[in-house]
Amino acid sequence: MNSAVRAERLDAGGRATVGECPVWRAQEGALYWVDIPARRIVRLEIGTARRTEWAFAEQVACFAFDKAGHVVAGMESGIFRVTLTDANEGRAMKLASPSFPATGMRFNDGRCDRQGRFWAGTMVQDMSLASAVGALYRFDEHGALSAPVVDGLITQNGLAWSPDGGTMYLSDSHPQRRLVWAFDFDIETGTPAAQRVFADLHHYAGRPDGAAVDADGCYWTCANDAGRLLRFTPQGKLDREIALPASKPSMCAFGGSDLKTLYVTTIRPATNATDDDGYVFALNAGVQGLPEPDYAGLLPVA
Repeated sequence: MNSAVRAERLDAGGRATVGECPVWRAQEGALYWVDIPARRIVRLEIGTARRTEWAFAEQVACFAFDKAGHVVAGMESGIFRVTLTDANEGRAMKLASPSFPATGMRFNDGRCDRQGRFWAGTMVQDMSLASAVGALYRFDEHGALSAPVVDGLITQNGLAWSPDGGTMYLSDSHPQRRLVWAFDFDIETGTPAAQRVFADLHHYAGRPDGAAVDADGCYWTCANDAGRLLRFTPQGKLDREIALPASKPSMCAFGGSDLKTLYVTTIRPATNATDDDGYVFALNAGVQGLPEPDYAGLLPVA
């Protein structure tokens, strides 16, 4: 079960405070991710180690590309159409915004389902409050933001879909929750149902942060605070555990020319940070991933 896998630190990518949302762009040979408190999207060309970053007025938590290479993002106050300019200064145009039930909230984890709808969840940024007012939203291909699809979340995370799109995964990484749920997912309407516990991390080390699904349909979750990647079969059985140099892995994504490289973003804690915390790591997980779906809608010109 425990795999001795070497994780390479990508020094050229720089060090983040809260690295999140790695996205592989095959046509560019580049990995993108965000540094949330720094309000930045970062891009690293893997072959040349060339790094680019774009700064924004609001924190960027999650994003996805459309087929034209434009970006839809979940930020502090809503869903935005983001433009990555050559001048390294990003532009953002708000497309939709939920009615936040509390102050100090923002979007957190998000990605597209297999049909190209963009999903993102909200949270109260002060995790010490343990406010269960977060919710998961669907931003569809027509540019419409749904009402809360799943509510009562403290720290929404772990969003992913099975290879056939028929199962949706969602986690709550707050220390009081530490749960991953599975849902039956109606691919025609984009509606999850039959919520059940898929993995309870009270039985394992860490908290279930960002996640990815591989070509075998297994669910990889970043065990935050435990410096681990955990792989669960579709039946919810832990079948692989990989130790990482950083204590707080935050999200993972498959990339590389064959989608066999697993990239992992990490968080640099405010105290007792090691030299590895905050960097992106790359490792050969021994399995192949799936291409990240593009957003299916037509984003307006910013």
